[in-house]
Amino acid sequence: MNLNQLAARLQHIAPFHVMELSKKAAVLEQQGRHLIHMGIGEPDFTAPPAVVEAATRAMAEGKMQYTSATGLPALRTAIAQHYRQVYGLDIAPERIVITAGASAALLLACAALVDRGSEVLMPDPSYPCNRHFVAAFEGQARLIASGPEHRFQLSAQMVREHWSEATRGVLLASPSNPTGTSILPDELRAIVGEVRQRGGFTIVDEIYQGLSYEGEPFSALSLGDDVVVINSFSKYFNMTGWRLGWLVLPPALVPQIEKLAQNLLICASSIAQHAAVACFTPETIAIYEERKAEFKRRRDYIVPALESLGFTVPVVPDGAFYVYADCSALSDDADQLSLEMLNEAGVVLVPGLDFGPFTARRYIRLSYATSMENLQEAVARLRVFFAQRQKEKAA
Repeated sequence: MNLNQLAARLQHIAPFHVMELSKKAAVLEQQGRHLIHMGIGEPDFTAPPAVVEAATRAMAEGKMQYTSATGLPALRTAIAQHYRQVYGLDIAPERIVITAGASAALLLACAALVDRGSEVLMPDPSYPCNRHFVAAFEGQARLIASGPEHRFQLSAQMVREHWSEATRGVLLASPSNPTGTSILPDELRAIVGEVRQRGGFTIVDEIYQGLSYEGEPFSALSLGDDVVVINSFSKYFNMTGWRLGWLVLPPALVPQIEKLAQNLLICASSIAQHAAVACFTPETIAIYEERKAEFKRRRDYIVPALESLGFTVPVVPDGAFYVYADCSALSDDADQLSLEMLNEAGVVLVPGLDFGPFTARRYIRLSYATSMENLQEAVARLRVFFAQRQKEKAA
């Protein structure tokens, strides 16, 4: 095939460096090295037994046909009830569209809202795929430098200052990947107000909302039915490979998203949907809450441990399972430091390169979605690694 035939939009989509680092790690493991993975954000927990049993039962009963593009009514109803029980919100099931993961939800939202040349504001740092979803529909992600003084998030003031004639909306994540920080409710309310005043759209990625460790449960859906919210069964619900997520939409947008889903995706996996209904029983929720408490325990261990190694954690993460740590006291190149930690200490961490230029060279992201034993072993290895580096510098 002649590469000149490729679509021009591919030039605006960069490789996902997290995955590239994982490839290097895989080569080392093939050579017999034992590595501790704290790079990719995937829970070490898997779907609880009731969820697996529901999938098995659905297959045994032959419930494997296509569903409607918007998803199983039973699952949409279960999600609506979850919003009522956890957040005190009355969300009509008809506003919920089941998708093939949060990635498909974001693609559908961008397909409906992003035109060629549309500018979408988002923080730097942020999850790289979010800007690539915008680029896939020939929009332009405008990354706004968002430091620790802003919790690595956009503020209402940033929206006011950076909104232009080309701006069509904002894409936020709370809690965020890579930082694990949330937008405080009052700030998010102010952001939504600024966007609404300008006739724009607000998309909020809440895939880590179930893993919020501080304060009362809060969803952007409480700020009005014009906010588009993305969620997923991958993180809190521990169903990464099942590829299942959902959108909560303004009522007028539902038929438009349904039309897109019918044509682009047909439907999410029917087996995964039948299984996911079992996520919302009291017994299964109790399991998820125990696992959430374990994630918090790991966070409370790893943050001071990183600081004892010489990293700085300027904002303690209040959600997800990430720590965004400043490594500038240890190295002037986070990318090179990550490679050295991989090759010499056998610890897989991710440099800030993926998440935007503002923090690319000074920060690393750590995922504590691994066992406490692995976290402790990683810290021990890194302590030896940095001590050796110090000796070499002094020599």
